[in-house]
Amino acid sequence: MIFTIARREITTLFLSPLAWIILAVIQVLLGYMFLAQLDNFFLLQPQLLHLQNTPGVTDLVIAPLFQLAATIMLMIMPLVTMRSIAEEKRNRTLCLLTSSPISIIELVLGKYLGLFFFVLILVSLTMLMPLSLIPGTALDFGKLFSIFLSMLLLLGAFSAIGLYVSSLTESQTIAAVGTIGALLMLWIIDWIGESLTGSQTILSYLSLLKHHQSLLEGVFDSSDIAYYLILITLFLVLTMRQLDRERML
Repeated sequence: MIFTIARREITTLFLSPLAWIILAVIQVLLGYMFLAQLDNFFLLQPQLLHLQNTPGVTDLVIAPLFQLAATIMLMIMPLVTMRSIAEEKRNRTLCLLTSSPISIIELVLGKYLGLFFFVLILVSLTMLMPLSLIPGTALDFGKLFSIFLSMLLLLGAFSAIGLYVSSLTESQTIAAVGTIGALLMLWIIDWIGESLTGSQTILSYLSLLKHHQSLLEGVFDSSDIAYYLILITLFLVLTMRQLDRERML
């Protein structure tokens, strides 16, 4: 049933113009920035030739591109997740789903899997830009894989948080705004910690930005992977508990 729900979720998403518009806008924006970064790299290349251990195209073009992509996705993903459960509540179809033989766990995992499949499509399309450079330059494939994994985990966390916020309300607008607020808080929480104490605190370890930045730089740390997996699991469990609580009312 999980895959059936996931297929229904992704089909519903692509039947609406929103998914296609999001894919188109992101590709246009990132495509323009990719060409701009590439142009700057060509301008700097004569100067870089005289330096030792100079950063390559992966460091100077691809990593900044995906850093920008992460910021754009933070504003875009709430538009994707806002309808996941809020729309079911508004249409009164959630009651039918929760009263059917489908378990809450299957329902939540199915919806999350559908969202994650959209994330996979989005990140894979964006990765085509750096892969287009293979014939003309040497790419750091280890760092490229780390960037790809980082984006999947980051957007997977965005999806889990958005799914939970969507389960709290019937309004898609409230779900979108609430998700943006939650993501921004987790994005800058390490800045808040530094401003309050002037040093690194536990808040820095809760920051989405900190763990994403490490993977983006090619630093493959298991603690960063564990952070995202725990965060995703936490918000999926919270979503299950929220829906189970509403079913009992």
